Amino acid sequence: MRVPIRHIAGHLVWSTHGSVWGIYRLHPGPDAQGRLEETVQGTYVPAAVRDEQLAKITHLVRSLSGAPRLFGLCARVDPGEIALRMIEGVEPGEPLSGQEHPWVENVEATLDLLDGQEMHLRTLWLAVPLQTETAGLQVSASLGAMWAEVAPALGMRAAPVTRREVSAYREQASRVEAALAGGIAFRPGRPAEIVWMIQHALHRGLPEPLLAEAEASALFGGHIREGVLRSPSYADLGQVRLQEGGIDPELDDVDELKNAGRITRSGRQAWWRLNSASPLRRRWLQVESDAGVGYQAQLALAECPPAVSQDAADLFAQLELLDFPVDYTVDLTLVPAEKARDQVRRKKNELIDQADQYDARPTGMPASLTEAARDLGELDARLSRTSVEVEVQSVTVLTVWGPTAAICDARARALAALLGGADYRAVRPAGLQEALFTLGLPGTARPGVIQEFTQHQVSEDWALSGAFTVGEVGDPNGMFLGIDLDCGTTRPVMINVADAPKQDASASMGIVGDLGAGKSVLEKLIAEAVWARGGCAICIDRTPVREWATFARTAAKGRCQIIDAAQAEVSIDPLRMFDGPEGRHYALSYLTLQLGIGPMSTNGEVLHHAVERAAAGDAPSMHRVLLVLEEMAGAEAGKRQDAAATLAGLIRVVAGNPLAAMVFDPALPPVRLDASSASDMIVITTTGLKLPPKAAFDKPEVLHQQPLEALIGRAVLYLIAAIARQTAFEDPERFTAVVLDELYWLTSSAEGTSLVHEILHDGRKHGAGLLAGSHDAEELGPDRGLMAYRALARTTDRERARRGLEFVGLDPNDPELLRLVTTGLSPVGQKGREGEFLLTCPRQNTGRVKVAIPDIRRIKSSITTTPGRRTSPASYPASASEPPAGARPKEHVK
Repeated sequence: MRVPIRHIAGHLVWSTHGSVWGIYRLHPGPDAQGRLEETVQGTYVPAAVRDEQLAKITHLVRSLSGAPRLFGLCARVDPGEIALRMIEGVEPGEPLSGQEHPWVENVEATLDLLDGQEMHLRTLWLAVPLQTETAGLQVSASLGAMWAEVAPALGMRAAPVTRREVSAYREQASRVEAALAGGIAFRPGRPAEIVWMIQHALHRGLPEPLLAEAEASALFGGHIREGVLRSPSYADLGQVRLQEGGIDPELDDVDELKNAGRITRSGRQAWWRLNSASPLRRRWLQVESDAGVGYQAQLALAECPPAVSQDAADLFAQLELLDFPVDYTVDLTLVPAEKARDQVRRKKNELIDQADQYDARPTGMPASLTEAARDLGELDARLSRTSVEVEVQSVTVLTVWGPTAAICDARARALAALLGGADYRAVRPAGLQEALFTLGLPGTARPGVIQEFTQHQVSEDWALSGAFTVGEVGDPNGMFLGIDLDCGTTRPVMINVADAPKQDASASMGIVGDLGAGKSVLEKLIAEAVWARGGCAICIDRTPVREWATFARTAAKGRCQIIDAAQAEVSIDPLRMFDGPEGRHYALSYLTLQLGIGPMSTNGEVLHHAVERAAAGDAPSMHRVLLVLEEMAGAEAGKRQDAAATLAGLIRVVAGNPLAAMVFDPALPPVRLDASSASDMIVITTTGLKLPPKAAFDKPEVLHQQPLEALIGRAVLYLIAAIARQTAFEDPERFTAVVLDELYWLTSSAEGTSLVHEILHDGRKHGAGLLAGSHDAEELGPDRGLMAYRALARTTDRERARRGLEFVGLDPNDPELLRLVTTGLSPVGQKGREGEFLLTCPRQNTGRVKVAIPDIRRIKSSITTTPGRRTSPASYPASASEPPAGARPKEHVK
């Protein structure tokens, strides 16, 4: 095979056919400096966003001219690439207890899961032929192409390109780039990427070079030396054998011949001498190289439906649903509106002549002529609407492949059936497989024999096909969350909540769904990834089974701290936990809340004085505040004495309750908040705490009549919120996730709502985020719109499903989306369908994903809460040894 490339200078390609092309990569993502980052749409796009992107693509098509070519190539993804993206940004750190980094186990589990899977990444490339007004340069390019035909036979190199010619085509390329600006994001292709496009085409069905390596490579580019462009040889790329209808030993019996002797795999003997099928039935292309033998099938789009709805017109997006990758090449010819209208007028005249001929027949005029006249009239009207309109004359080639001819043939038939169901006719022409294959190589001229497959559309109709769009879900790197369900092949989904603040986005996430839909599992996976990647997770656990405490003991063994708010085994005394003004502030706020007094009253003034005196002593504590009040009751006079006596009596009532012992008992060891020193996961269990009903917060007289246990629970919750806030905001350089499962319990109080409000508003600046789960989007609070990460699980109630769809940014009244959320996500009773979500990330890409639990025992053993499957907390013993004196205990187990 002859390589169609003579020279490569940056993104410019001099072909052996005498043309010069500019190659651009569309949707390139960020470069090394972080530029060119763009919002990539997901599978599910709101109507307004879809219309905006349609307008951009239409503008892009109209800004082009001549005969550009679009390549949609499926780049193979190696599991090692996913592993590299998982460890990106993770500090090596010090080994824990002589063990390896905790994130290594997650990476190895992901590699085991993805090993052997067929994974690919859809990449888009636009090749634009460059024209120069200088006749001398055109002649030079033609002569260079002619020399390229005979130079290999003479053993000589391709003709060099002068510096003047390179500069002229670079100037022309800059004009093309200026015309493309304002549409979708793009960047010039790199020489190694252009070579990869050829390598990919030749290695379909075989292990192929990785695009990730080409992106970082500086090879294959030409350089100007002594006034001319010198390029390395590309001849080795063409050392392959192409044979249309090549014989596959697994299908054809090449060892037993009917008449002649043995035959080689080249298949040059007459086919009827073999026990093989006719070449008309072997409609594939056999590509043999040093890497092996691969089989490809090229399908040309021969017929498109005359009319199709906007929702079903995204032909190329539907290719992603197949369980095998499909490449496509679209050769475009853009005809200005005026010229296209002249062609339409000629076709109308031809129809009139045909109608006159049919009038003389007894059968009359066929209905197809009437439909053709109506279509031509509509096309003429649309071309007349605006002078910038263009007609898109496209030749579309779809390519499938496989390691064997049987697999390749089966995939080609499946693709043709899929297109046929949407009223598209795709043919696999025998004898044209190599010609269609050649069209998919950069720098080649369009073979004249494929003109018969040309389709005619206006720019907006062609833009609806989705050829310029790429759908992704998740973040570029981070933790491996699961698999993209909107892709037929395996496409890993990754999210990185800890990196969101560095990208000027919120790291908070809201998860909505029914009971048993997988909310807690998703939260636990993210929390485990946060601490394993070097961050910290603070979890407030209200479940009676203390599921988060059980999970922390196994998933973060030796690096967790369990605080049981209902059992007095550690102290959350604010004067002992916090130093200076912070401790005094939290202590005074807790006492005014607990006792129900106003800070500007006489009682408030006396209490403020008592807290100040207690904090100024040698051993500040809440018990010391009680002693100070008793001293004031004996030393003061008048109203201050009465107030001190009253406050001391009330505090003694509260301190005598077991639920408040962890605040007032000075003998308990205090909780320390320097989480970075010893604990990466802090779990605060609130089982046993009671809260006043939500209606009581709106009426002070009702609130004061609540039982003492409810009032104590409300005040203790305030301290828990203070612990969470202080730990989360302690070190902005270390990401902290505050996990609040079943958020309705926390937001039913003003204190809990305040914590949620503060983290959502100020978390990004302090390197913190909120992971919240609830059964209804409204339970996430009025500030839920600030959550950049949003997940919607199965929600069978239609009203809640509508609110959930609105939360993730989709149309709540779309019947298809409602059906998906109510019945299509994790259907009850269907094994293997657990953990399905609609996921939205900061780049505003929404898709359907299936969360995967890594095959790691410490995670799998305690992550689920399904009765009969979860492990009893008793089976996980607490730490047996006490920490040395003066050291922070690694784990407080209650």
